[in-house]
Amino acid sequence: MNKIILKIFIYFFLITNQSIAQENIMILKLKDGDVKIELFKDVAPNHVKRIKDLANSGKYDNVVFHRVIDGFMAQTGDVKFGNSESSEFDLRRAGMGGSDLPDLKQEFNNVPHDRGTLSMARSSDPDSANSQFFICFKAAPFLDRQYTVFGKVLEGMEFVDKIKRGDENNNGSVSDPDKIISFKSQ
Repeated sequence: MNKIILKIFIYFFLITNQSIAQENIMILKLKDGDVKIELFKDVAPNHVKRIKDLANSGKYDNVVFHRVIDGFMAQTGDVKFGNSESSEFDLRRAGMGGSDLPDLKQEFNNVPHDRGTLSMARSSDPDSANSQFFICFKAAPFLDRQYTVFGKVLEGMEFVDKIKRGDENNNGSVSDPDKIISFKSQ
């Protein structure tokens, strides 16, 4: 009898862990392919909730990568001015907007800014992250504990690497930028 209870407990544990793990997996569709992303709910719960809420409501769909610096990162997520299908789209202002939701209090953590890391963009105020985020092309340790890391690319980094780069003389601003096709929970 104890063996049966133990087997049921193990089965339940495995199923529960699998569903928890799946709920923190997102798919970012880009022009060149799908990018599988794991969100770090344990170290940045409020940022993960914000990203999931905006993504699953379609707010990131058609949002451009307005700032892309070769060897550093690709920034996107301005759902106000960066949505190429919106009447408010303004490429000159992309990067200055956010969502209608309040800014987030920082959740700086010890996860390093390695290649494939997703981190929240913000102004000089540590508590100003809203909807914009960036994906690191390579390690950027100078950002560690200064920006909230909330996820990491698991598969498809080669598609992130193909995002159109910006003008190095203009802080990475991109003319005719690539965009997010969709961003949703798996």
